[in-house]
This record gives sequence, C-alpha cells and structure tokens, in this order.
Amino acid sequence: MAIIQNIKIAVDAIVFGYENSQLFVLLVKQKFGDAKNSWCLPGGFVLNDESLTTAVTRELREETGVSVNYLEQLYTFGDNIERDPRFRVVSVAYFALVDPSKLTLKTITDTDAEKAKWFPIDQLPQLAYDHREIIDTAFSRLKNKLTYQPIGFDLLGTEFLFSELENLYTTLLEKNIDRRNFRKKILGFGIIDETDKIASVKSGRPAKLFKFNEKKYRELEQNGFHFEIKFN
Repeated sequence: MAIIQNIKIAVDAIVFGYENSQLFVLLVKQKFGDAKNSWCLPGGFVLNDESLTTAVTRELREETGVSVNYLEQLYTFGDNIERDPRFRVVSVAYFALVDPSKLTLKTITDTDAEKAKWFPIDQLPQLAYDHREIIDTAFSRLKNKLTYQPIGFDLLGTEFLFSELENLYTTLLEKNIDRRNFRKKILGFGIIDETDKIASVKSGRPAKLFKFNEKKYRELEQNGFHFEIKFN
C-alpha cells in the first residue's frame, strides 16, 4: 500500500528563567503569517540534514540569541491535527532552565521572530498555536522534577543564600514549606557547601552563602542516592 504523507516536523523550546523569586518564560513575537504580532515559543522546522537537538538549539539561538548547555526533550505534540492552520505539523518540545541575568536577548534579522522577551509565567500573553498547552506541560514537568532531582540549583547563582533556595521551591512548587525541616533535609543530603562568604540581607542579620556541590551529588547518585523532597 502506498504511503501518502505530508507532515512537517518542528521543534519548540520552553526556556524557564528564575530571577527575584519569580519564574519567567522566554517568548518571541512573530512577524509573518497568520500568527503575525502574536507571541509564541521559540522554534521552527527541522531541516533535512539536522537532528532534532541541533534544530532546537539553532532555532533558539537564531530567534533569541540564547544558547544553553542542555535541553531536555519534553513531549511530542501532534494529536491535534489542526494545531497549525497552515498544514499538518508535529512538534517535538524541549525545555531548559537558565539564569536570565546572564543572558542578552538578540534576534537575527532574517528569522520569523520580531523580538524576544521574558514573561512572568503568571502573566503570559495570548499565545499562538497550542503553545500555552506546551508551556503548561513543561511547567508541570518542572515542578515534578524539582521533587526528585536537584535541578533547582540550575536556576540560582553559583553562590546563594539558603533563603533563596527556599523561595525557589515555594515559588515553583506553589506550596508553603516547613522551613526548618526543609533546611534540615537539604543540609542532610550533603550536596551543598557553606562558604566563608557573608551576604547582606534587607532585613535580619547577615547570612552565609552556599554553593551546590555537583561532584558530591554525582558520587552519591552513583551509589544509589535518591534525592527526594516531599511537601505536605
């Protein structure tokens, strides 16, 4: 039986940034087609001679100027055959965690994107296509991963206050925590080191800075260590 198929493969990037106790999502404004002037995720079609990861890395760099070390595959979106009004498109979505303060947004002139901008996740504009569904799926995955992998450290600076780590978890998981038990749990893992540096805080006494010990975490992981944070 002859196979008749006219399906295009695309990639989309959900880039989360965390700054000042707030989670952001990187979006681009379209300048062509039916979605002109609409906001959407950075992304585009996969070229014939490139892999999916090469495609999503290229699209992200071209449309936003952002390069990341690691993008994790999230999900494939294509059950809705009318998700793109132009033609049948199946999109493979990837997500990443970055520190926005270390990035400069820049859009290459000959892309579909007019500009790139960070939006607070609770203040997203109307999005083109099914990109709100994609972001919701990525946010759910992010919250889930926070409870069993120490990915939260990717959203903090190299050195951080313990209170900043607490704020990150309460903000992203949208739950209150028992601060004493949380501190005891994290310190008990032995995967963060207290430095000799003191940071000034707006209220209260100065506090010590901490840093994530990734080498120690990898050693523990190889020995069967299971990172897990539970909330009531």
